[in-house]
Amino acid sequence: MTPASSPLVLSLGDPCGIGPELTVKAWRALKDDTGLAFCVIGDARTLRDLEAPVVVVDDVDQTADVFEEAIPVLDRPLDVHAVAGHPDAVHARHIIGWIRTGVELCRSGQARGLVTAPIAKSVLYGAGFKFPGHTEYLAELCREGDGPAPTPVMMLTARDLRVVLATIHLPLKDVPPALSVAGVAEIARITQAALKRDFAVAEPRIAMAGLNPHAGEDGTIGREEIEMLIPAAELLRAEGIDIRGPLPADSMFHDDARAGYDAALCMYHDQGLVPLKTLDFWSGVNITLGLPIVRTSPDHGTGFAIAGSGVARADSLIAAIRTADTISRNRAL
Repeated sequence: MTPASSPLVLSLGDPCGIGPELTVKAWRALKDDTGLAFCVIGDARTLRDLEAPVVVVDDVDQTADVFEEAIPVLDRPLDVHAVAGHPDAVHARHIIGWIRTGVELCRSGQARGLVTAPIAKSVLYGAGFKFPGHTEYLAELCREGDGPAPTPVMMLTARDLRVVLATIHLPLKDVPPALSVAGVAEIARITQAALKRDFAVAEPRIAMAGLNPHAGEDGTIGREEIEMLIPAAELLRAEGIDIRGPLPADSMFHDDARAGYDAALCMYHDQGLVPLKTLDFWSGVNITLGLPIVRTSPDHGTGFAIAGSGVARADSLIAAIRTADTISRNRAL
């Protein structure tokens, strides 16, 4: 078990995006908060270019000693200087390496959680990156020996809403074939376990959204509820998991409805992300459930179009750091 006194680590993400700027803003916002120290894994020069106080550390154990005065950086320098707003594949191997180092530090117990600044997958593909995104790469890095990689589940949070996604970045036409009784049930099990371990919810309540309008209306607007989602819910209830649904998604997210569950299990990306971003556009957090390490990230992309302009808001990154802190402390109990 990783001690609660260990620091968080933050991988810098794409150095040409808004990650470095947000990192500096997050440090300025959190440097006086007791216990929220984080160490950056990345290129120290990129942060110094933003006129931020930086201290290069040899070990993440030094994080708390310097955090109030400067940003501690485990320096893994770039070969080529990063230019804000101009993504370059030359940085790909460094970006990938920063993430890998963060996972290694968490798995060894030297860090208690990893916060990842945004990456652009298109930049990484030229370096042989073969994963759909951060989440799948992290799962591979957490593989034990020759065994299977853990099943990662994407949870997003904002204010009092937590949503988990049964499918993520799929065209709508590909969503129904991607769903199955076993797959939906496994995501619900991982969610229930995380609500207990990571969020200290003693008796988790999950609300399952239907795939179709009106949750299929008894099969008249699609049969996925009858053929997959109802059987999955029945299987889970037989296991003692408190899950409702499938429910009509259009009535799941108002104030009174949200009070009735601890997480909403949604069938596709926009079904969960539209209500979440409507509720709190700026402070959403992406959390990866199902891993042996704590991982959070801001719920937005690299922002190349505004990188270097100074206008990017750090709300989501700050919330991601606070969430990683809370989850890691709950796991240490």
